[in-house]
Amino acid sequence: MKAVHTLLVANRGEIARRVFRTARAMGMRCVAVFADADARAPFVAEADAAFRLPGGYLDGDAVVAAAVAAGADAVHPGYGFLAENAGFARAATAAGLVWVGPGPEAIETMGDKLAAKAAAEAAGVPTLPSCEDPGDPSEVGFPLMVKAAAGGGGKGMRLVSDPADLPEAVAAARREALAGFGDDTVFLERYLPRCRHIEVQILGDGHGNVVHLGERECSIQRRHQKIIEESPSTAVDDGLRAAMGDAAVRLASLIGYCSAGTVELLLDDDTGDFFFLEVNTRLQVEHPVTEEVTGIDLVREQLRVATGEPLGYTQADIAFRGHAVEARLYAEDPAAGFLPAVGTLAAFAPPSDPAVRWDSGVAAGSEVGLDFDPMLAKVIAHAPSRAEAAGRLALALEHLHIGGVTTNRHFLVATLRSDAFLAGDTTTDFIDRVGPSRAVALSPAECRYAAVAAAMWLQAADRQQAATLRWMPSGWRHGRLPPERVELAVATAAEPVTVTVSYRPRRDGSFTVRAECAVDAVEQAATTAAGTSGGDRAEQPAVDAVEATATIAAWRSDGLDLEWDGRRVRYAVTADGARLHVTGDSETVTVTELPRFGAPGRGLAAGGFAAPMPGVITEVRVAAGEQVAAGSTLVVMEGMKMEHHVSAPCDGTVAEVLVAPGDQVDNGSPLLVFEPAEQPRDG
Repeated sequence: MKAVHTLLVANRGEIARRVFRTARAMGMRCVAVFADADARAPFVAEADAAFRLPGGYLDGDAVVAAAVAAGADAVHPGYGFLAENAGFARAATAAGLVWVGPGPEAIETMGDKLAAKAAAEAAGVPTLPSCEDPGDPSEVGFPLMVKAAAGGGGKGMRLVSDPADLPEAVAAARREALAGFGDDTVFLERYLPRCRHIEVQILGDGHGNVVHLGERECSIQRRHQKIIEESPSTAVDDGLRAAMGDAAVRLASLIGYCSAGTVELLLDDDTGDFFFLEVNTRLQVEHPVTEEVTGIDLVREQLRVATGEPLGYTQADIAFRGHAVEARLYAEDPAAGFLPAVGTLAAFAPPSDPAVRWDSGVAAGSEVGLDFDPMLAKVIAHAPSRAEAAGRLALALEHLHIGGVTTNRHFLVATLRSDAFLAGDTTTDFIDRVGPSRAVALSPAECRYAAVAAAMWLQAADRQQAATLRWMPSGWRHGRLPPERVELAVATAAEPVTVTVSYRPRRDGSFTVRAECAVDAVEQAATTAAGTSGGDRAEQPAVDAVEATATIAAWRSDGLDLEWDGRRVRYAVTADGARLHVTGDSETVTVTELPRFGAPGRGLAAGGFAAPMPGVITEVRVAAGEQVAAGSTLVVMEGMKMEHHVSAPCDGTVAEVLVAPGDQVDNGSPLLVFEPAEQPRDG
C-alpha cells in the first residue's frame, strides 16, 4: 500500500470541491488545476495549491506535469473530462502517481459501448438488439436510438421513430459525438418507449472483491440527461434488486474491476425485464444518493482501494436505510426547451433549513458561461420515507435565494411535488407525459408582494446611503405632498408585469402603501407560463390594487422583515444594478426599478429570428431569397456541445441571412429575417 499525502483533482466545480472534502477528512493536501475561465471559481480558492492549465482540462500532459510539480502522490479524475481516458490513467501511473480509478484496460473495454455490450453478453447480462451499421436498421426496428460508441452524458444520441429521419439523426449524432468525444462512431439500438433508467453502484478492490451498493433510478431526463435521481427505485423489489446486483457484480468481476463504477440498465416498465445499457468507469454525478442510503463515502472507498487496501466488507454487510432524492440545479430555461443560460450569479445563498446536502461549484458572483456544463449544484435530501425526502428537497429549492441567471429551479419543484412523481410513476418519458410546469406563473397578489418588498427595501437602502439627514424618515415632508411613487417591473414567464407602488410615511414609522398592477397583464403572463392562449386583451385593462399599512420589522443590507396586507414575511434581497432579486416564502422573483424616462433602443426587425441560446453557428442551410417549407432547418448552432436546429415556423421566404458558419452569437442575437407566405383567405 502507498500512502497519499497530497491529492491532485483533475477536474473542476462541484466535483472538485466534493473530492476535497473527503480527502481533507483523510488528512490529505488538495491540489487543483484550472482553465482560464475558472480562475476565480470557488474550488480554486479552496485548494491548498492550484495550477493553471493553458490548454484546458483535456490536456492530460499538463495535468500530470502539474501533479509532479505539486509533489502530489495521487490523481483523482472526478467525472467527465479525462475520467474515462485510459491514456491519461497510464500517463499518471507512469509518472509514479496513484491513479484513483479502475485500470486502463477496464476503462478501454467499458469506454467503447460496443465492446462493453459484448462483455455484458459474455457475463450473461441481458442486452437490447443493436446494429453497428447505422445505415441498416432492419435488425433493430423502430423506434430506435442512434448512440455514440464513445462518451456519454446524453451527447451523440438521437431518438428516431420515422425511418425517413434516420439519415439526419445519424449525421447529427456523428457531429455531436466528434465534438464531444473526438470519435464519431455511432450505432443503432432498440428503444424502449416506457422504461426506467436504473443504475447499480459497484465497488471492487485489487484483491478480487466486488460488491454492489443497490440501485439508483435516474429516469427523469431531458435531452437524455438526468436531472432527478433517487435511491431506492420504487419499481425495484428485493428480488429484482438481487438479480440486477448479481448481474452487475458478474460483469465487474469478469473485467477485473477495481474502484467505484456504475452498471447502467434499462428496466421495461411493462414486463419487468432489464437490459444492459453501459458501464461508467468513474464516479457518477448522482453518487450522493447511494452514500446517503448506505452510509458509505464512495470517494473515501476510491482512495482506499487505489492505495491497495481491501474493501473490508462483504455484500452481506451492506444495509440500506431510508430514501434519498437528488436534483440537479442547472442554468437553463425549461420554457425554452431547456436551452442553456448564461450570466452572472448575482445571488446564490442556499437555505440552512430544511437540512439537505448542497454540492455546488458556484457562489454569488460566479460567472456562468459557455465553456462548461451549466450545472450549478446538485441538491440531495435524505429522509425515512420517499415522500418526506421529496418534500424536503422541494422546500429547500424553493427557499434557495438565487438570481441573475435563469435556472430550472421551478421545474424541479413542480416535478417533485407532482402527483405522478409522488406515486412513483417515473418512466423516461415522464417530462413529455406528465408535463410539469416549466415557468413560474405569478398571481396579482404575488406580483404585488414582491414589488412592495422591493420598494420598501429600496427606500430604506436610500436612507442608509444618505450623506445628510440620514435620521430623517423616508419620504418625510414638512407639508402634505403626494406620496412617493415607484414603478417596478416584476419578471414573469412572459412579459414583465408593471406594478406601481406608492407610499407615505406615518408618524409611528410605518407606511401607507398602495400597490396596483394591470390584471390582464398578470393573466397573460400566467397563461403563457401554462402554455395556453390568453385570448384578446382588453383595450382598457382592469387594475388590481391594494392599499394597506406596511411595517418594516427589520431591515438588512441583504433583506428585510416586512408586514403588509396582513402578511408578514422574511425576505432575502440582493441588488443587481437596477434589478432586485427578492426571495420570500417561495422561490425568487426579479424586480426591476423602471426609469422615469425610457431610453431609445433598437429591437429585432419584424420577422427576425433570434438565437435561442448563446453558441457558435455551425451551419447555414438557406440563402437570401430562398423559399422554404414549414419545419425546414434554417440554421444549426452549437452551445455547451449541444446542437440546436432553428426551423421555419411556416412556409415562407428567407429575406436576409445575418450570420455565417463559425460566428459566435449571444442569446437573442439576430440570425435571419423571415417572411411568412401569405395564407389564402376563407371564401
